[in-house]
Amino acid sequence: MALDMRPGCERCDRDLPADQPGALICSFECTFCAPCNHEFFKGTCPNCGGQLFARPTRTGAALDNFPASTKRVYKGA
Repeated sequence: MALDMRPGCERCDRDLPADQPGALICSFECTFCAPCNHEFFKGTCPNCGGQLFARPTRTGAALDNFPASTKRVYKGA
């Protein structure tokens, strides 16, 4: 099963394309942008308390065969 690769930050709704770096995720795939992590979360997911890690990118055939999710999870600031 592949990562959802959610399309945006749950806090600020910034776009986070699957083929670009800059997204952080926890083990539940809660997804945040690097600026929100740096300013507010300091590496800890605000939803579950787990660690936030850099999300890997998905490009080329992998992205074609396993497209990123289009479902946005936005909880606001």
